Amino acid sequence: MSYVPDNLLYTASHEWLEELDKGIYRIGITDFAQDQLGDIVFVELPKEGGSYAQEDECGVVESVKTASDIYCPIVGTVIAVNDSLEDSPELINDSPYDDGWIFEIEIDEDADLDHLMSAEDYRESIEED
Repeated sequence: MSYVPDNLLYTASHEWLEELDKGIYRIGITDFAQDQLGDIVFVELPKEGGSYAQEDECGVVESVKTASDIYCPIVGTVIAVNDSLEDSPELINDSPYDDGWIFEIEIDEDADLDHLMSAEDYRESIEED
């Protein structure tokens, strides 16, 4: 069973969001997603300063099995990326919710959070997969 922290929000495309401050979120992929991908060998990070709409492709995670797009879960501007992933992409496998975070975003004032799932809802969705 994949680890799903209760304090985060989740998307159907397996990204997680942690509110760091009012309007600032840290984003990564879930334990379930990294497990499905297998050993991660490369991460294409979003552009720092780049603005993204909800569900825009903003990066790529490549594993020994496949490549998977990272989708921006909310409208906003990327304010930080995890540069450690450039040299150590396996951090996502080792620590998807801590050292393996991917980027931080400042959301737009009118950003819609209604589509995001609670931990309980996300757990139910991956049990169906």
